[in-house]
Amino acid sequence: MTYIIGIDTGGTFTDGFVASESGRLAAAKSPSTPPDFSRGFLNVLDDLAKELGITTQELLAQTQYIIHGTTSTLNAVVTGNVAKVGFITTRGHADSISMMNLEGRYAGLGPDEVQNISRTNKPAPLVPRHLVEEIDERIDYKGVVVAPLDEQGTRAAIRRLIEQDVESIAVSLLWSFRNPAHEQRVRELVRELAPDLYVAVSHEVSPRIREYTRSSTTIINTQVGPRLAAYLRPLETDLRERGFDGSLLVMQGSGGCVQAADAPMHAVSTLGSVLTGGIVGCTQLADALGHRNIISTDMGGTTFLVGLVLDGQPVTTTTTVLHQHQINTPMVDVHTIGAGGGAIASIDGGGNLRVGPRSAGARPGPACYGEGGTEPTVTDADLILGIINPDNFLGGRKKLSRELAAEAIRTKIAEPLGLTIEQSAAAIYAIQNAQTADLIRKVVVNSGFDPREFVIYSFGGAGPMHAASYSADIGAADVVVPLGSTAAVFSAYGLASSDIVLTAEASDPANWPVPASEVNTIYTRLEAELRERLRAQNLTFSHVEMHREAEMRYTMQMAEVTTPVPSGTLDDAAVAAVGAKFEALYEQLYGKGSGFADAGLQVITYRVRAVGALPIRASLPDIGVAQGAPQHSGSRDVFLDVRRGWQQARVYDYRTLLAGARIDGPSIVEAPTTTVAIPQGCSGTVDRLGNLVLRYTE
Repeated sequence: MTYIIGIDTGGTFTDGFVASESGRLAAAKSPSTPPDFSRGFLNVLDDLAKELGITTQELLAQTQYIIHGTTSTLNAVVTGNVAKVGFITTRGHADSISMMNLEGRYAGLGPDEVQNISRTNKPAPLVPRHLVEEIDERIDYKGVVVAPLDEQGTRAAIRRLIEQDVESIAVSLLWSFRNPAHEQRVRELVRELAPDLYVAVSHEVSPRIREYTRSSTTIINTQVGPRLAAYLRPLETDLRERGFDGSLLVMQGSGGCVQAADAPMHAVSTLGSVLTGGIVGCTQLADALGHRNIISTDMGGTTFLVGLVLDGQPVTTTTTVLHQHQINTPMVDVHTIGAGGGAIASIDGGGNLRVGPRSAGARPGPACYGEGGTEPTVTDADLILGIINPDNFLGGRKKLSRELAAEAIRTKIAEPLGLTIEQSAAAIYAIQNAQTADLIRKVVVNSGFDPREFVIYSFGGAGPMHAASYSADIGAADVVVPLGSTAAVFSAYGLASSDIVLTAEASDPANWPVPASEVNTIYTRLEAELRERLRAQNLTFSHVEMHREAEMRYTMQMAEVTTPVPSGTLDDAAVAAVGAKFEALYEQLYGKGSGFADAGLQVITYRVRAVGALPIRASLPDIGVAQGAPQHSGSRDVFLDVRRGWQQARVYDYRTLLAGARIDGPSIVEAPTTTVAIPQGCSGTVDRLGNLVLRYTE
């Protein structure tokens, strides 16, 4: 028996999913264990083994690879627990990371926030000035060496940083992506003087034009790289000691994974690691169900995440913003707000009820957990409203206290607002649903699409409790709740369904069209680089795919649009067709007639994404077909709709439902790791894979 395992570490829960070559599946969910998240990782392995009826050692001995979505790099940045970095740059450019290309004050903010300039703040530089060293060297925009590298001065600069106890060094020199010779030599000098010091160079981390974002990306990579290595190395050692002889792979924000040994050198690519597993899972499930356009919604204990799948492929972005710092790394475009089940409800200074973004997390968790939490959360409200069964949370493994939930809501919300506990819980529920619907609407509409043309996939432990409400708000026709073998560990299923994905890019700004021979030369070089990196992964692939794209814009504009480029040898007609495709995409994003071809077109960056398909995949089995109407296991009072108030709802055990079974609201479906709320006017039908498909019928 050969297994593959996906483990997704979230802020509140760690999820695990295992599949065998023969189609055997199992899932497990366990509380995360901050600050040492590796304990939660190992706990889930134990739970998966129990589900399979074997020992952990037996499971690991038969596992070919484990794919891990980790929070270690993101947590390091969010909490500020990053490595002390020294920064080396070209003389005269030490202040570029402080100037931030004049965009630090508003990067990542919405239009309403930018307009209120008095409330904006410029973030602190990523590296304090005393840890920035300038060196004498100069390469021009053509890649020609104008001034040679001063090696003696560079050695002195490195020594000064070492004397200040830096843990790592980031190197970003002008135009290094056109000629990396000086950066390569600086790295050699660092390793001569401090062989064990982590060092990253910009032409490898972010080989793109624009000095500030290239430098900021390299610095952030250098901040989190040592932390990722410090997390993965002992984890891999623990796994080896327990009998694991396969490959530990780490998920990247791009939607694919890499070997754990390779991940720390490209650590910045793992910042979106825990956000992408669900999107990958959506693409796999969509293939089976025949869906092409999907809104992925993942509501766990801490966050609510939204991403899009268009024509069967995840929507990606090439640049993201973290704490108002620009980062150049391809990532699946996932938007998030602090609105998970653990989102804390509070009253602001104006007497308004707020939900999130603060979260109770895994410790102490919602008040109803009975582990010391005193602030009311969305989970507490769901419990008061009858949506959650206090005796059947996590399949009965955790008992919840309605009394503690009621006390938290009473003291923090109900009494200050002059409401009953039930009214307060209903208000928390309504605000939560409105916030999630607003984020979905913003993501879809801002991408140039109509939410009514999409199918929503809802997963995560808390998502199915709210999916019917936020989908009705945006007008989506159907909601797919992946209950089958994936249930509330859908992101872990996505990890187990992912492939090795590597990216190579090269900035070479020019007016378009570029001669086909030049375009072919660039893509041939990038693809050769990726094939070599794939070989270095030491894995067997069922097949390899290369996907080309180019960052293009109208002349004098600053923002580019990612445009697909055909594979193979291109002729001039194919190159011209790429320009036409750019113009079509531009109008799709910004409206018909918004393009301005008379300005001319430019290409800025060429990119290739290599996908090495792993040979074992989790295959979801068909379930048996229902005979007759489904039988409910009981009923209870629930509050699912502010218009209808409290209603008697039938309760169903998901494990008794077969394909074709239809359930009309108001109803509750309880699964081992989540609960599905079906309001009146909505129905749920079980499909052939065990998913519950929600649809409003009135």
